[in-house]
Amino acid sequence: MRRLLTIFVILFLLPAVLNSQDSPKRVLFFGDSITAGYGIDTKNAFPALIQQKIDSLGWNYNAVNAGLSGETSAGGLRRINWMLRQPVSVFVLELGGNDGLRGIDLDATQQNLQEIIDKVEAKYPNAKIIVTGMQVPPNLGPKYTQNFKEMYPELAQKNDAELIPYFLDDLGGNSELMQSDAIHPTAKGHKMLAQKIWDTLKPILQNINENMHSN
Repeated sequence: MRRLLTIFVILFLLPAVLNSQDSPKRVLFFGDSITAGYGIDTKNAFPALIQQKIDSLGWNYNAVNAGLSGETSAGGLRRINWMLRQPVSVFVLELGGNDGLRGIDLDATQQNLQEIIDKVEAKYPNAKIIVTGMQVPPNLGPKYTQNFKEMYPELAQKNDAELIPYFLDDLGGNSELMQSDAIHPTAKGHKMLAQKIWDTLKPILQNINENMHSN
């Protein structure tokens, strides 16, 4: 009887185990209107373009666009728990730009971003983290501008995260790459952003795949 019960438990649990192994791993893009693809079709936003690159290699990952237009670091902190309900293998943080445009105190912004990272690491300690750096116009003063720029490398170093120093680098001043508001990339600009992230993301995903197959 005990043997039959053991066989039943194995047969009952095996499909769930196999499904968990086969289910796609998540790459969570957590950001503001830039991640969301403001002003363009979401299929042309960089998370969707990353998904195309992943699919072309036959890798089992879902690129999740968790961008929200107008999002601040405080808003991101309020909703991060909701986005962590499902497992995350790679977390890409693209927040803080709206804080800078509003002149929000940088200590508060940095603390919010750190708490977001802390929540990710607490729930998914093996998740890899990528921090995308931002910059702000100089109208808030040279000290604020410089401190804002330095905030992202500090976060990356503190959390042993990968850093993309300035996410929108090479896009500014080009009407083909930036929309008329000079803040949001065009579809062509998103292609450049996708490639910039892919250069950092691809080796991470490849390493995850190799570790999975070696275990």
